[in-house]
Amino acid sequence: MKAAYVFDAAVRVDAPGVALDPDRFETTLRLFAPAPGVEPATERIDWLFFRDRLWRGEIGDEAPLRDAVGEWLGVDVVSLSFSELRADEAYLDALRTEIGRDLARFNAETVNEVLHQYLGSSIHAVDTEAV
Repeated sequence: MKAAYVFDAAVRVDAPGVALDPDRFETTLRLFAPAPGVEPATERIDWLFFRDRLWRGEIGDEAPLRDAVGEWLGVDVVSLSFSELRADEAYLDALRTEIGRDLARFNAETVNEVLHQYLGSSIHAVDTEAV
């Protein structure tokens, strides 16, 4: 069971005593998602990342997430945009099950409503190896 939140990111590298040209580059960032319902001890994100950071397939508030990612990576994140939740079928099944346990937590009536509210149409089911 695997999943990752995929972002397009632009980062700037600035270090004393060196110069890079260009000093800014674009890359794809994948934040690996912990198992639904499991509160990780050492992960940077928890299983409710989608609820806390996304809205209708977009980052709800980009600046704090850019700052956090920049701190994790040790670079200045200039821009960040959410692309998709890329997950295998086992992860998506577990996510649906866990969401369904407490729909009130998401202020929704169905699991599909929750997924649409937070992820929009940005869910991509893939083989485990493609995550």
